[in-house]
Amino acid sequence: MSGTANLQRLPSYPSRREGVADGKVHLVGNVMIDTLLKNRAKAERSTVLDEMGLVPGGYATMTLHRPSNVDAAAALGAILDAIEVIARDLPIVFPIHPRTRKNIADLGFRSRVEALGNLRLVDPLGYLDFLKLNANARLVLTDSGGLQEETTILRVPCITIRENTERPVTCQVGSNQLVGTSTRAILAAYERIKTGQFDQFGIPDLWDGQAAQRIARILVEA
Repeated sequence: MSGTANLQRLPSYPSRREGVADGKVHLVGNVMIDTLLKNRAKAERSTVLDEMGLVPGGYATMTLHRPSNVDAAAALGAILDAIEVIARDLPIVFPIHPRTRKNIADLGFRSRVEALGNLRLVDPLGYLDFLKLNANARLVLTDSGGLQEETTILRVPCITIRENTERPVTCQVGSNQLVGTSTRAILAAYERIKTGQFDQFGIPDLWDGQAAQRIARILVEA
């Protein structure tokens, strides 16, 4: 039996509407997870936690950059309302996008953000440092698509501050809560994590670090 025969094929897929035959669509996994798992040990050697004075499990990580979240005062203000509450419990490390930093100032939130002693704004981090930071966080707040996937494989609860996601599988396996920008919804998601209601979740099929090998095998055998 060939390697390709052992691979999963999707029985039904939206590509049908584009005229792509089912036999040409293969479920292979996630190459971004390949990268993460390949670099996990190297990332663990990062000294970023020591440099920031952080204790594993004793802080949250946040990223925020999407226009829907940072371009409008109403949305950004609602998010900050929630962050103020969460920051009373634990430090929040915020590697801040330059555009987000600019909008915080332009929308009149600079003094409010600076007054949050437990919200630590830092410059964007390199991949390995950022991986170490997220792997040891109690939770991650984000509007990033990639982080929804990374937190799933790292088994770190994720709160996604968006109205929709291109990574619905992360919600299906229970690692990710999609909450929008409502202060109440963000805090409700945080409460579930805080009280241990959101610590058990699965890993999507084939997120095992072997996606690239499956792709290569399909291409060779095509």
